[in-house]
Amino acid sequence: MACLHDHSCEDHNCAADWSLYNHVDFPKVVALNESVPGSVKAVFKPWEQRLDTSGGFLESNEGDPELLVFIPFTSDVKIKSISVVGGADGTSPSRMRAFINREGIDFSDAQNMQPVQEWELAENMQGALEYQTRYSRFQGVANLTLHFSDNFGGDTTKIYYIGLRGEATQNKRDVVATIVYEVMPNPSDHKTKSETGGGFSHVE
Repeated sequence: MACLHDHSCEDHNCAADWSLYNHVDFPKVVALNESVPGSVKAVFKPWEQRLDTSGGFLESNEGDPELLVFIPFTSDVKIKSISVVGGADGTSPSRMRAFINREGIDFSDAQNMQPVQEWELAENMQGALEYQTRYSRFQGVANLTLHFSDNFGGDTTKIYYIGLRGEATQNKRDVVATIVYEVMPNPSDHKTKSETGGGFSHVE
């Protein structure tokens, strides 16, 4: 992981600084095809705990490797990268597809819809790999759905950690405020920053 900061990342925990862990709306996180209901919440944890498996993990039902994970946020976020730590013996996910701001997606939707981006994954049991997003497409994200369609040959898919890196905006997820905003728009509120603005350092 290479950062374009004016400090050494060996001495400064960049991944933790840009973690979106504290902006995940945990009560509303859900997964389809999880073998243990509610177990998906265990895979979201601080960066420094990404290899700690004591809190549980997400596993698909036996004989069906697909998982669909819905991740809402407490405020709009910009997502720079995604990290996934999977299981051993072929149970790590091998493919990931992302959809943004689409609620209620099921497996049929995920298979037929065009994702915002998709990745071929490597087995990443040490949590060393991050998958960069097409950053301009991951702005103003209220919720993210990740579709893990296959694994490396295991009977189930196991995920121990999902990490999201980026930054949060000041646009809180408030239904009433959103309705007022849409009914009475203020033209100045619709101005957008440059994709490379806002002081965010890109990672290559």
